[in-house]
Amino acid sequence: MGCPAGIGPEISLKLFAAGIAGIRAVVVGDMSVLTRAAAEFALPVDLIPWQPGDEIVAGTVPVFSVSELAAGLVWGRPDVTCGRAAGQYIETAALFALNGTAAALVTCPVAKEFLNRGGYHFPGHTEMLAHLCAEADFGMMMAGDRLRVTLATIHMSLKDVVVSLTTAEILRVISLTDASLRCDFAIRRPRLALAGLNPHAGEAGMFGDEEERVIRPAAAAARAQGISVSDPLPPDTVFSRAAAGDYDAVVAMYHDQGLIPFKLLHFADGVNYTMGLPLVRTSVDHGTAYDIAGQGRASVDSLAAAVKTAADIATNRGRGGG
Repeated sequence: MGCPAGIGPEISLKLFAAGIAGIRAVVVGDMSVLTRAAAEFALPVDLIPWQPGDEIVAGTVPVFSVSELAAGLVWGRPDVTCGRAAGQYIETAALFALNGTAAALVTCPVAKEFLNRGGYHFPGHTEMLAHLCAEADFGMMMAGDRLRVTLATIHMSLKDVVVSLTTAEILRVISLTDASLRCDFAIRRPRLALAGLNPHAGEAGMFGDEEERVIRPAAAAARAQGISVSDPLPPDTVFSRAAAGDYDAVVAMYHDQGLIPFKLLHFADGVNYTMGLPLVRTSVDHGTAYDIAGQGRASVDSLAAAVKTAADIATNRGRGGG
């Protein structure tokens, strides 16, 4: 359900109210908050308590309730209790996905600040889920119909990006991206583009030597493993080429390099997917939107896309993809 004070409860209910056909889902969250949201936003949903093993009844919203926060909740004003509850929802839902109760996990947004203040000391969902799965080889992919982007570095200061980039780490993300596209997206021979770090991909060393010293060797090593990946390309053009269909994904060097072009194209319907986990996990590609929480104006489009993507990946894995 995400942060109880954000738009997670609203979009969770809107997903069911929209009647996403063929997908059986359960909300892990707070029954009291969802009940309040349904009443305040006039959403025609039938909320019912749910436990593992219970039948999922069509036309209802099954809820596994972990907290009871409605009485003191103010939309758009999270506190430590909200952060702690959001962390508990993630832990519970991850367990359901790991033990086979659920085929996939879809997460609504949380605030990293309050997740940490609530006792969960992770930069975000991705790192927390990797910890819960005891998985070190993981990565973030942003996926849309026109563009997919993965990241060589994720949540860190720009000043730390240059020193954190290594040939070995870039090669790991290239390999993980290739494997995920094959297994989870059923692309038989993925075509990957590698974004340079510097303007013009360094311009032959004029604007930095990371392309020649760090990034190009990773591309060469990946090709030696049979992966189709470019040498580092100018980052101001590579995303346009990928969106036009030249590549199946772009491996970006840092967070905003990849997410700015992605969200320009897919702000409403983009999906955040965590590669490399034993469970299937997707997420909306937006935040908690505290500024509009409680107003009934939040869009369900990204969540609907995340649910569809999770179902497709679970199906691909079930067919023996990985």
